[in-house]
Amino acid sequence: MPSVVSVDEAEQLLAADLDELFARASALRDDGLAAAGRPGVITYSRKVFVPLTTLCRDRCHYCVFVDTPGQLKLKRAPLFMSDEQILRVVRAGAELGCKEALLTLGDRPEDRWPEARAWLDGHGFASTLDYVAHAARLITTETGLLAHLNPGVMSAAELRDLRPTAPSMGMMLETTSRAIFDEPGGAHYGSPDKDPAVRLRVIDDAGAAGIPFTTGILVGIGESVRDRAESLVALRELSERHGHVQEVIVQNFRAKPGTAMRGTPDAELREYLATVAVARIVLGPNARIQAPPNLSDPAELDLLVRAGVDDWGGVSPLTADHVNPERPWPHLDDLAALTAASGFELRERLTAHPEYIRDADRWIDAGLHEAVARLANPESGLAAVPDAAAASENRGNVGATRRGASDEAHILRRSGATISALVERAAADPEALDDADWVALLTATGADLEALVGTADEVRRFTVGEAVSMVVNRNLTSSHFRADPGAPPEFGIQDAAAVARDAVDLGATEVCVQGLLPVTEDPQGYLDLARALADAAPGLHLHAYRPQDVADLAGRAGLTLPETFAAMTAAGVTSVPGTGVKVLSERVRAEVAPADLEIDRWIEIITAAHGAGLHSTSVLFYGHVETAAERIAHLRTLRTIQAAGSAGSGGGFTEFVPIPLPGWGVPLVADRSPADEHRAMVAVSRLLLAGSIRHVQIPWTRHGRDLAIELLKAGGDDLGGTLLDGRVLPESGVEHGLEFPLADASARVARLFRPFRERTTDYRQVSP
Repeated sequence: MPSVVSVDEAEQLLAADLDELFARASALRDDGLAAAGRPGVITYSRKVFVPLTTLCRDRCHYCVFVDTPGQLKLKRAPLFMSDEQILRVVRAGAELGCKEALLTLGDRPEDRWPEARAWLDGHGFASTLDYVAHAARLITTETGLLAHLNPGVMSAAELRDLRPTAPSMGMMLETTSRAIFDEPGGAHYGSPDKDPAVRLRVIDDAGAAGIPFTTGILVGIGESVRDRAESLVALRELSERHGHVQEVIVQNFRAKPGTAMRGTPDAELREYLATVAVARIVLGPNARIQAPPNLSDPAELDLLVRAGVDDWGGVSPLTADHVNPERPWPHLDDLAALTAASGFELRERLTAHPEYIRDADRWIDAGLHEAVARLANPESGLAAVPDAAAASENRGNVGATRRGASDEAHILRRSGATISALVERAAADPEALDDADWVALLTATGADLEALVGTADEVRRFTVGEAVSMVVNRNLTSSHFRADPGAPPEFGIQDAAAVARDAVDLGATEVCVQGLLPVTEDPQGYLDLARALADAAPGLHLHAYRPQDVADLAGRAGLTLPETFAAMTAAGVTSVPGTGVKVLSERVRAEVAPADLEIDRWIEIITAAHGAGLHSTSVLFYGHVETAAERIAHLRTLRTIQAAGSAGSGGGFTEFVPIPLPGWGVPLVADRSPADEHRAMVAVSRLLLAGSIRHVQIPWTRHGRDLAIELLKAGGDDLGGTLLDGRVLPESGVEHGLEFPLADASARVARLFRPFRERTTDYRQVSP
């Protein structure tokens, strides 16, 4: 039996050779997984993140999750989520296969904020924890998902009272350091619930109550190396006392703008990896060690596996990480691929870990056994994988539910129900409404429009999150490319390479290339241009060639679409613009843009791009000859294309961009202001595409900066690109002369009390 690691020994190990730590930690992890009956498996939980309230009595110096009542009022956000808001988010998660509902909130806000106390009194709750219990019961009863409660500090009695509502709970220890709690300027100074002694008592009481409990430490918030060692040993002792610590999270600190610790360096990678490895060594082979995958760069996940992790924690296909809004979750397919590249299989678990599921009589309240059994594999304790017949039956049940909902919507409309009833139905299930319902929403005015916009923004808040994103990019118009260039704006291979290098030097992560080559140019020029850009700047994302450009390349080069996309990918293209179409209607195309691709051909090409594993944008140009019904049909077609892509090779739409067509400005509703026309379009886009296309981008070049920021409050979450002109051939980009620097965008977004983040083309975090 291995000797127990002391605090002194753990402190020494934290400074030991990293390779030696990796070897020891990974061997322990592998022994533990073999003993658990799942060798070579790393687990995760498919969750939906439910931020019940962002009010809190604490003042942690690194937190962006928490709001004041005044900030929530300015954001038009609720003090606490209503039942309807909770179920709207959780049901959407259930549609995407989520089984865990993570309930996160601030500690006891009623102790600090009279507004919180008044809300709880007005809704019949004795306390915030009473409200949490209600929310957990509601979720499991109405959706079948299992709640994981993360409400902060609780008394022993409160833990016992909450146990029947959820299979598991959690609270980070964070650190045993008293200095950062007691001393002014410390990360936890002024936060009564961060007292290490109090938090250790909660974890101990959870064990006495027989609750599977998640906890962990936070690395890099001002604690000493010895504090880390003491924290890990303290968690081991609590786990040994009760056997209830189901996982220990080792989380790296990430500084956030707008906080007191915004200037504090992020946790240093070597120290973080050493802490993960030492956590494994201290806690032993049977512990579950988690590292949040969104808080590390993808290339670092293999190092975390080598350091002994065996769990990635909760990952959501729907909701943002509301605690770390600047760090999006990895795509689950990508996480599985990265896990496989490290030699492990990614498997889904439930909110309670398998050991506790298999011993449910001891660890899980009897009232939850049936709900847990519906989702668990009885042998492994992992999440059950439904067979094809069960999945088909479930889809049938969902379809029946939607038909019933649609019928109800018809009845509501025929009986003269208000638009607000349709808005609520749209937010709960966008496929429950028919085209006439959506047209009614798209043409709403006055109070009805405000209800539509407010609900759309609420759906955005509770799914995509509060962050507003933007990519640093520049445009390059391929129509100006020549094998033998003349005067600017024409350019050649060497010019393109210089553009790419200059873009990278200026901080760009993307170059967007589109435009038909002249028929006098060899169609191989599309590929030559792509190759020149990719070779000159290998790290630059090449977002290139509309379906119309692809059709030209394929037709003139004599290639099939699969051959064309294979050639483009080989040349360095990593995603494609989904532009080159106004509205997916042949009537509209004939009237407005007869030179555009035929609609069926555009759909064929964008579908083929997705099938080839390429992501694309999607657009709708509105405000001209199209009808409201044609706009709705366009959005529905995008949903259909997206559904086909999600079942295929991994491609799909990353975002939707509703764009007013320049030079027209024809309103759908004659007496509605231009701003309200745009607000209605953005809001309907958010609601109708919910659960399908995640991001709604506001095209600031068409609206101007001020209106673009206003439209973010109608459901938008992205501002597109900065559109750098660059120092090389600035006139060769579409919309040159219209830059929106990150600093300017960030300052404007801050007025909305929303965080701002730079993103990559595919909405990932930008690597340093």
